Amino acid sequence: MRAVTDVRAVKVRPGRSLELPDRLTTEEPLEIRAAGPGQESEPVAVTMRTPGHDFELAVGFLVSEGLVTPPEVAAVGYCDAADPDNRFNTVTVSLRRPWQAPTTRTFVASSSCGVCGKTGIDQVELACPVLPAGVPVPAAVVPTLPDSLRAAQRVFDRTGGLHAAGLFDHEGVLHVAREDIGRHNAVDKVIGQRVLEAVGGPGPDRAVLPPAAALLMVSGRVSFEIVQKVAMAGIPVVAAVSAPSSLAVAAAERLGVTVAGFVRGDSYTVYSHPERIRFDD
Repeated sequence: MRAVTDVRAVKVRPGRSLELPDRLTTEEPLEIRAAGPGQESEPVAVTMRTPGHDFELAVGFLVSEGLVTPPEVAAVGYCDAADPDNRFNTVTVSLRRPWQAPTTRTFVASSSCGVCGKTGIDQVELACPVLPAGVPVPAAVVPTLPDSLRAAQRVFDRTGGLHAAGLFDHEGVLHVAREDIGRHNAVDKVIGQRVLEAVGGPGPDRAVLPPAAALLMVSGRVSFEIVQKVAMAGIPVVAAVSAPSSLAVAAAERLGVTVAGFVRGDSYTVYSHPERIRFDD
């Protein structure tokens, strides 16, 4: 499956119109399933996504929603039992422990908004401990992130219709970037990549992402779901080119996440936990 779909479109210009080829961002459903040892896989959620890095998306979703921890992930693959036409739209995450579907939450996701199966911040806090203080990010690093992330958006260059998320270290070095039609999916793909890298190495007993997970940059706004996902992944700082929501900032204050918004040019606004930004450089 491809991230870009070729179409024909009528392009209107002053005094003329032409039918020409164009490219659109592909949007397809992905069913995420989970199974424990010896269990039949069960559907967990369906999200509309841009094909690509599907395994990362499925794993990142389960981790960022607090349904599994990184050490519990044993394997991930496309579902052989699915209808042949939908095989590459169905991913099963195999776990090291029995899978039990949540009974108090429902999962419905689209490409434009995140999952809203939680009753509120209190429910998130039950599954997500407050992030501890860590090494602060130099204030001068934050304004460099949008351009670095934009340079990594290969599919955006072809379609202009994608969000992106990038994971940076304290020096502003980009470690992983992912694109998707849904901003929450892009975040889950980044988280999933780090989880799969961690569990694929020796001693997969880490409950959080590797140390490089210092700061997440997103291309759009910061919603409650984005804050929840970075908190569950142990990422202490999230920055965005646009604004955070009020609920996102409230959640960030309680979960120990630093939120920086309106990162444009050489300026930005810090809405929560400014102690994680080092302003003395």
